[in-house]
Amino acid sequence: MKRLHPISGLGALAPVAALVLAVTLSGCGGSPGSSPTSTSPTNAAPSSSAPSSSAPASSAPASSAPAAGPELKTASSSAGNIVVGANGMSVYYFTKDVKDSGKSACEGACVALWPAVTTTSDKPAVEGVSGTIGTIPTADGKKQVTINGMPVYFFAQDTAAGEVKGQGYGNVWYLVSPSGDMIKQDSGMGY
Repeated sequence: MKRLHPISGLGALAPVAALVLAVTLSGCGGSPGSSPTSTSPTNAAPSSSAPSSSAPASSAPASSAPAAGPELKTASSSAGNIVVGANGMSVYYFTKDVKDSGKSACEGACVALWPAVTTTSDKPAVEGVSGTIGTIPTADGKKQVTINGMPVYFFAQDTAAGEVKGQGYGNVWYLVSPSGDMIKQDSGMGY
């Protein structure tokens, strides 16, 4: 088996990442479902950031379940206080999800760009999050974390703690406030 040098192999991933992004954009947009209260009546324009060429999309965090400590916590950002995973990565709502439906509307290619925040616990530990925490089953048998009955997600293009590149993405992806409200104001980039 021929092994590629980690850096030389990234060039080949650019076309794949572009294809995944194009498919995801078509699958992750559209009309909104029922969503929690919005903290701002205006919709933010999607962030214009190109996919990172320094890390493949598959390097996005797929879980926020540490061995000890809170699985969700809060952090200060340009959009105010937001919910983040234990790893410091920003957490988002998808407006196509229906509150208390018990399932995620993010399917197929959408899952690659918007991985579910998952847990192994029926009652995930949180710090500073006052919204109601729960779980729903994922298609692959894991437990996706919910806040106020809405599933939550990470964004694959947020590659470091503090990034909020998914805010307003496609006018259907928004940050989550500690109370579980959807933050629809423009947030800028990062904390």
